[in-house]
Amino acid sequence: MALTEAVKTSENFYTVENAMDTLLSKLDEALDDVEHGRVLNEDELWAEIDAI
Repeated sequence: MALTEAVKTSENFYTVENAMDTLLSKLDEALDDVEHGRVLNEDELWAEIDAI
């Protein structure tokens, strides 16, 4: 199995380990938001998406 790197820029890059750490950190934040009721309802979500 080959090691994959997600290139950020020519000077900075993420290894798979760094990418997984970032992903798991974001997942932990999302779970914390859900546990504390910091979530958007469907209408708010679509408004956010349309604003992009």
